[in-house]
Amino acid sequence: MKNRRDFLKTACKPVVLATLGIPLIEACSTDEETEMNSNSVDNDQTAQNNNSSKLEINLDDDRFKDLKQVSGWLNFTSENILLVRISDDEIRVFDNACPHQGARNRWSFDGSNFTCSNHGNSYAANCSGSLRCYEATLNGNILTVDFS
Repeated sequence: MKNRRDFLKTACKPVVLATLGIPLIEACSTDEETEMNSNSVDNDQTAQNNNSSKLEINLDDDRFKDLKQVSGWLNFTSENILLVRISDDEIRVFDNACPHQGARNRWSFDGSNFTCSNHGNSYAANCSGSLRCYEATLNGNILTVDFS
């Protein structure tokens, strides 16, 4: 009986962890994966960070074409922000870190809510929700984001 108990103590934990633990660990991972959706922009050549608290983005750049139409959105991963066009004269800017686990590149948008695909959590695209919202002004085709 003692040998069986010793066996179960040493064998059961790795078996349970192997069957349940690894998928659970992967689901809760906060590491950014290299696979990004089509609304992600990584390379930053037209965005100009004049100082640490402001960012200017030229929306004429083809990488920002999804923001030309209302409800268009973009995950700008090099600046860690989500952008969504609310109207002809308003673009909202949010931190792209999921409040639940911090994932930055697993977002989708349904027209009113951002959803992080790590766990399926949804966050409203308004500045009173869980996602950190930054002040943004649109002057012609230049979007200025104030991070202060």
